[in-house]
Amino acid sequence: MKMNERIVQLLSNVQMNQKELAEKSGVTESAISHYIKGDRVPRGVNLKKIAVALNTTVDDILGSCGAEDKDVDISQAKILIARNANNLTNEERMEIIKILMDGKEN
Repeated sequence: MKMNERIVQLLSNVQMNQKELAEKSGVTESAISHYIKGDRVPRGVNLKKIAVALNTTVDDILGSCGAEDKDVDISQAKILIARNANNLTNEERMEIIKILMDGKEN
């Protein structure tokens, strides 16, 4: 399942609309709309705010996807990493490189 589909599913689960999510998360309604349409990927800080507002985790929003969605996940992961690179420590960068090279976490 793609991230935007997962956000829609989580909104439905907690019976919340986009406007309520925007108010509760502090992320603009316009940004929420773009995330749900799938034409933008939230920055890490906004993803965390959305997760908290939906009473879930970032991992849950990112979800596990089937093989058919793997390319989309990799693309979204690249965007998230690139957008947040300035906030990463050297240790975090090295851990990401290790995960990408090995295909697994420590």
